[in-house]
Amino acid sequence: MVFNSITFAVFLLVVLVVYWRVPGTVRNAVLLMASYVFYGWWDWRFLGLIALSTVVDFVVARRVHTAQSERGRKGWLFASLGVNLGVLGVFKYADFFVASAADALSALGVDASGPTLGLVLPVGISFYTFQTISYTFDVYRGRIEPAAGFVDFATYVAYFPQLVAGPIERAQRLLPRIIESEQRHFPRGRDLDRALSLIASGMFKKIVLADGVAPFVNEIFSDPSAHSGIAVAAGVVGFAIQLYGDFSGYTDIARGVSELFGIDLMVNFRQPYLSRNITEFWRRWHISLSDWLRDYLYIPLGGNRNGTVATIRNLMITMLLGGLWHGASWNFVIWGAMHGLALAVHRVVRRARTTDDPVAVMHIPAIVATFSMWCLSMVFFRAVSFGDAVDVLQSLAAPLSGSTPWPGIFTVLVLVAATLGVDLAQRRIDDRESGPDAPHDGSAVASSASPIMSGALAGLVVVSIVVFSGGSPSPFIYFQF
Repeated sequence: MVFNSITFAVFLLVVLVVYWRVPGTVRNAVLLMASYVFYGWWDWRFLGLIALSTVVDFVVARRVHTAQSERGRKGWLFASLGVNLGVLGVFKYADFFVASAADALSALGVDASGPTLGLVLPVGISFYTFQTISYTFDVYRGRIEPAAGFVDFATYVAYFPQLVAGPIERAQRLLPRIIESEQRHFPRGRDLDRALSLIASGMFKKIVLADGVAPFVNEIFSDPSAHSGIAVAAGVVGFAIQLYGDFSGYTDIARGVSELFGIDLMVNFRQPYLSRNITEFWRRWHISLSDWLRDYLYIPLGGNRNGTVATIRNLMITMLLGGLWHGASWNFVIWGAMHGLALAVHRVVRRARTTDDPVAVMHIPAIVATFSMWCLSMVFFRAVSFGDAVDVLQSLAAPLSGSTPWPGIFTVLVLVAATLGVDLAQRRIDDRESGPDAPHDGSAVASSASPIMSGALAGLVVVSIVVFSGGSPSPFIYFQF
């Protein structure tokens, strides 16, 4: 079941009606059942994995909290990590490591063609695994108390608006909102406008921006050698727009849907393509993952506390594992290494200075350079294999050799302009009305626009969604992670 489908629209309507009609004390039970139906729609067999993570971390967190010794607390923590990372490792990485080991031995002349498991990757397993791990860690660190009610905690783990593609919510933020079920109210007035605006914004990004450029991107990456370097470059930029529209579109829809249940989710994107350096980019792209990697990997490794060499090492380890989190492929490891190196260079050269100052014309070169680095890394993110990525890079080196489908290139240029235009307008409004600590959630646009302007914009969004809709709804890219 995907957000951009009639099935989900009917499902959401039914759940909302039931949810707001039952007493507040049983609302989480309704959400929990709805979440399991939502996830089981893909494959009911994987519900057992969510249930396992839920039961293990509910019990372990309580044991961690009541353990009388540090050794006991660590033992329970490692038990949680063992179960969660073990399940993730088996389903997501077992075949990858077996195949990699076999390839390495074959290169040495040893026949090591071992059997693979051939397991289907459960949708969203990386997201809810990181979410449950952070819960146990925070209980261990004394940041939060363990959840008292199993239904509340199970709802936090399986909450369907953000279950399969985030944001990766911390228990210290989302769990209290889940627990306070009787204090929730259906959004009205400006709150309802914001929820519906987020859903419409997400649908526009997914259906118009991401799905609109997807055919051209697929054509280029399926056979880069048949196209000119200009066309391949447009395809790479097009994929950057596709990924952003697809992923940030999902987040917008998830946040809007969640607000219809009286629960707000964190902001996961803050106009990343307007970033002026790679450090700022990772503060604005997939914020929940960036924060998770910082707090549960980079800082425990030592962060920037032990000098430049140790800091670079910690950055590289963090981004290598962050790349591997995205997928069981050496392409993602290379992608992570590229970003780790870029972050290290920026930290050394500029001392990791970032700014929330308003975007100005003088920042354009830095924005273009940052976006170009991101697009170059997208070659490895999108290509199926390392060989395919090399083919794309070789095609980029021959700008005039091969076919040049100008209609597709024009589409990319239009969608790039639309994406950056929307982000630039949002950034300027946030800077003007809310300052550097703005929530960047889209509410500033709604509050600042006149009724006529808001109506015209809403009409344009709806018409665009209708025009670009058609055929079977395409799944979101991050479902594969």
